[in-house]
Amino acid sequence: MQSASHPVAAPTLETERLVLRAHRVSDFADSLDLWSDPEVTRFIGGRPFTQEEIWARLVRYVGHWVLLGYGYWVVTDKKTGCFLGEVGFADFKRDIEPSFEGMPEIGWVLAAHAHGRGYATEAVRAAIAWGDDHFKASRTVCIIAPENRSSIRVAEKCGYREFLHTTYKDKPTIMFVRDRATI
Repeated sequence: MQSASHPVAAPTLETERLVLRAHRVSDFADSLDLWSDPEVTRFIGGRPFTQEEIWARLVRYVGHWVLLGYGYWVVTDKKTGCFLGEVGFADFKRDIEPSFEGMPEIGWVLAAHAHGRGYATEAVRAAIAWGDDHFKASRTVCIIAPENRSSIRVAEKCGYREFLHTTYKDKPTIMFVRDRATI
């Protein structure tokens, strides 16, 4: 597990169509819209999140960067600056078997208006490239609800392979892993 000896700010990453940048307090309204949308949360928690939960999530994202040297980015459209979603790595200390302690967990979520345009794959690939350059761990992980075919396709396109079926919070989940390419 990587650890930051001093506070680290999220770097800005750019792709052909996207900018991945640090969260700001001003992102709260967009994050609230994102995480309170039932279409977005149906496979992530199964219900819209409250304002309080969304604020805690935003603070947790920033805290990851400060404490661990990695975290989540806001994903925006490069041309318009429009908020599209969030992507990044975390250590949520999940109570899951088998444990993936020591492996950064990647996750992504996009606003409904951004679905189906390839943004998730593009953002995840940018995050992975950053992670490959910064993590000591040679493996990263993600967990996805079995019904979430879109996210499973994103994971597979980005080099994640199904590792095993397990449960998380009493719900079926699939654990995917990706080994860093060595040259």
